[in-house]
Amino acid sequence: MPRLAVRVQGIVQGVGFRPLVYRRASALGLGGWVRNHPGGVEIEVQGPERSLHDFVAGLIHEPSAPARVERIEIERRAEEEAGPFQILGSEAASGARPSVPADLAVCEACAREVDSETGRRRRYPFTSCAQCGPRYTILSGLPYDRARTTMERFAMCPACAAEYEDPSDRRFHAEPIACPACGPRVQLVAAAGDPREPSLQGSGSPDGALRPGPRPDVRGAGSPDDALREAAAAVLAGRVVAVKGLGGFHLLVDATSPDAVALLRRRKRRDAKPFAVMFGSLDAVRGACHVSPAEADALRGPEAPIVLLRRLAPAAARIAIADAVAPGMARLGALLPYTPLHRLVLQRVGRPVVCTSGNLSDEPICTDTSDALGRLGGVADLFLVHDRPIERPLDDSVARVGPAGVELLRRARGFTPLPLPLRVAAPPILALGGHLKSTTALFFDGQVVVSQHLGDAHTAEGAALVERTALDLARLFRVRPERVACDLHPDYAGSRIAERLAAAFGAPLVRVQHHHAHLAACMAEHGLDGPVLGLAWDGAGYGLDGALWGGEALVVDRASFRRAAHLRPFPLPGGERAMREPRRAALGLLWELRGEGARGPARAWFREAELGPLLCMLARGTGSPRTTSVGRLFDAVAALAGLRGTASYEGQAAMELESLAEAAGAQAGYPLPVRAGAPGEPAVIDAGPLIDAVLGDRRDGAPPGVMAARFHGALVDVAEALAAASGLGRVVLAGGCFQNALLAASIRERLAARGVEVYTPRLYPPGDGGLSLGQVFVAARRGAGALEG
Repeated sequence: MPRLAVRVQGIVQGVGFRPLVYRRASALGLGGWVRNHPGGVEIEVQGPERSLHDFVAGLIHEPSAPARVERIEIERRAEEEAGPFQILGSEAASGARPSVPADLAVCEACAREVDSETGRRRRYPFTSCAQCGPRYTILSGLPYDRARTTMERFAMCPACAAEYEDPSDRRFHAEPIACPACGPRVQLVAAAGDPREPSLQGSGSPDGALRPGPRPDVRGAGSPDDALREAAAAVLAGRVVAVKGLGGFHLLVDATSPDAVALLRRRKRRDAKPFAVMFGSLDAVRGACHVSPAEADALRGPEAPIVLLRRLAPAAARIAIADAVAPGMARLGALLPYTPLHRLVLQRVGRPVVCTSGNLSDEPICTDTSDALGRLGGVADLFLVHDRPIERPLDDSVARVGPAGVELLRRARGFTPLPLPLRVAAPPILALGGHLKSTTALFFDGQVVVSQHLGDAHTAEGAALVERTALDLARLFRVRPERVACDLHPDYAGSRIAERLAAAFGAPLVRVQHHHAHLAACMAEHGLDGPVLGLAWDGAGYGLDGALWGGEALVVDRASFRRAAHLRPFPLPGGERAMREPRRAALGLLWELRGEGARGPARAWFREAELGPLLCMLARGTGSPRTTSVGRLFDAVAALAGLRGTASYEGQAAMELESLAEAAGAQAGYPLPVRAGAPGEPAVIDAGPLIDAVLGDRRDGAPPGVMAARFHGALVDVAEALAAASGLGRVVLAGGCFQNALLAASIRERLAARGVEVYTPRLYPPGDGGLSLGQVFVAARRGAGALEG
């Protein structure tokens, strides 16, 4: 009989693919075997020609989600003596393709088991099967087998082993399989005092800080059911509970309690940045938010990201989420319980909870219990922990649903480390990304794997995490980088790490301009080479001239670009401080337009003692870097419109402008002309007329929402003018400003009406989380060691 050797590449490990192959081969009466291989899955199969045809066709056309078949290689082999089809042990070999599965939300079958009043896994927090559960967060090596995960320490009991070996069971070769008799366990630990009678003292103190106490007793509090019940009771009592989840700790409080949310904000040092809310069911989400069918699918999908949803008006809401959860925002980040542990906690609490990363602001998420007790001891009253180690940190992904479907604003759990094919012949490349919202990326063998969201790299802890993650990718996939890429800015932590790693690997360093990388990331995702017109609008990035770019129109063609236009430059008094003080951006713009005439309007935001030194700085040109940033233009307009002069987090003013503009509806845009530059120089987008019009509206008493809508209209108008002037039929939108759904959708609609194809990021963030992907795209197409220019 004929025999085939089949090699399958893609997401085919840890997703029930081998059991699927086994069942299909057995049903067709075929002999042979299947096994994991570092590059995917290998199959040898023997039988009648027609049956072999049906078998291969099933692999190609009917893969079972969440498996993803990307490539199949087939060879004829000599006939062998073949018994019944079987699953062999995995082959360990050098070299590996990125076929690592992402972590998957609890499936319906496992959820029913957890909720059942009978059965071995009744109320068991670590129930999983071949279709759901931890993957990347527990993986220590390839190929994906239990022996190379953090579940290796938990020996299967006879009942679990029988399920693991039973081809008819959905846990057939499910590596994280466990039950109460043999698997991980939860326990409750107090931040201070006796864990059985948790000390909640300190919650009522002015700063909400816990008073010092003895080291935590880690014996736990009674049975797992007792731990869950006491944790839920603490949430209902207004306390803060830290929960060790899939990829790190979460901090939970009652989302309907203003006092509990305020307590968490004080302790976490997070004044106003929106929190996400975990609801117990989709029906509960609909009690607070508008939910479209596509948004419902995103919430319930195996990735289960945080989804940004429009909030219901208070009179229409069945569930009243505290205003302090997302102050001033028209949208709420909502998610459903994606592990059995979260599901059990939410069932006992019986109301929505704030579910935010277990860290202090600007720090990486905690993954280890002892680390969490040390770093979060002054934040959480209780710690609901477990003994399954987390191999690498993984935050929740954040998404919205746009015209083209799910669009990621933060890529992490559920999506990382799924690869992106990149059709280019290049050696292995390691990219270090940017300075904020960092990611790293590894390219090899025609695909790129972008790491999970890592947070900001401006702290020592954040920079260390970036470096560990870069090395972890290279180790996991057994790749030695032959090029290292980073941002053009010499002082970014990622750039310094890249310099060290390039020296260590003996690899050339490729520096990529920030906004070129933004646009290149979107081009990589959509398989574009160019030329395209790219609008790269964000807070700031290091330009070729050393200035802070951020309002760019670039013509991009593969590894090169030409600056076609930019926002009129203006100074930022105090530099980085302007990121948290929109009034400084407004002052800089007014100075650029009016010189000393800026003093009058600026008195609305500054005391004279503050204003005098700032005007001196502007007059001397010291401490006031010039920028073309659209992000800072958003800040300036927010201040000029009377919305806010200071912000507690970057982007707050822009988010509030978006919310106001969405509520006000479309308005005629402010004037924002594009003026021709000097010969050979880019055109300039002149914000002067826009600023004059904003000030005029303010004098006339126009509502802030109308001013916000007119500002958005101006940006849409200028995008249309730039597209028309370029003569190109394809436009790419990228950069942090396009996290603004209203702005991105409005530009897309306007340009599409002109017959222009518009490309926006979908599965990679439009902001700095996509920079590492763009750096790979550029470095793969350029000569080794070349600098941007």
